Amino acid sequence: MSFRLEMLQVARVAPKALGESAALVAEFFWSQLSAAGGFIDRNGKPDLYYTVFGIEGMIALHLELPRLRIEEWLASFGDGEGLDFVHLCCLARCWCGVDAANFSPSARQNLAARIERYRTPDGGYHQSPGKSSGSAYGALLAGSAYEDLGLSVPHPEQLALSMLGLQTADGAFSNERGQPVGSTTATAAAAAFYRHAGIPVPDALKRWLLSQCLPGGGFLAFPKAPMPDLLSTAVALHALGGMQADVSPIREPCLDFVDSLWSAAGGFHGHWADDMLDCEYTCYGLLALGHLTL
Repeated sequence: MSFRLEMLQVARVAPKALGESAALVAEFFWSQLSAAGGFIDRNGKPDLYYTVFGIEGMIALHLELPRLRIEEWLASFGDGEGLDFVHLCCLARCWCGVDAANFSPSARQNLAARIERYRTPDGGYHQSPGKSSGSAYGALLAGSAYEDLGLSVPHPEQLALSMLGLQTADGAFSNERGQPVGSTTATAAAAAFYRHAGIPVPDALKRWLLSQCLPGGGFLAFPKAPMPDLLSTAVALHALGGMQADVSPIREPCLDFVDSLWSAAGGFHGHWADDMLDCEYTCYGLLALGHLTL
């Protein structure tokens, strides 16, 4: 199962936890869809990155996508010429979410070739061009994009070696080489990469991730972070679910934390100091709720 489908399978469980509030979340996603056909960013402009989360949030809520409207907007990007690495990967994911059959084989190959320009000398991928080594974020995005395109990552063994270079002394992973401590998102990405590559996930990753959960609920982005956040919580729970970790001791506190970020406007805030709502964090709210409801 692809990384995208794996997350969707869990997020589809969220409506059980939301109950009648699921209707408010549905209204929120509809409110984020622009007339042009893409979902809007925090500045109110349609953006491929936020469209990924808009599409997947609506699918998770079992809503009928306005596919034609979205596809017409996606078609305006062609095979991704002029897009940066993140948005190239998002274009692949968006097409996979609406109807991959309408994204031609030649366009897929061209998009994959553009992604390959971000390949680093150590065999990884980095979201910024010209880097000497890959990042955990780059590896996860590139690997997911190839899955969405129905293609195989070239030289996967080199990508695995690049990921090993991101391991930190505390038994976790960082997004960049040479960091003293790991981060929750990078460690979760490493765990996902290991599983999808068929490599046994080290038990140390499970222990480290669990150690980032506060007694009151919510996961820190890194040790001693000022507060927990929804992104870290969602991806940590997803990684732990993939490792079949027992999260029952933290289920109720984490449910309370996710609930504290809920807005009656239908969306989720990213953390306690975040006063905005968007498709991204609302989708992560669904993912977290799905894992906590299973």
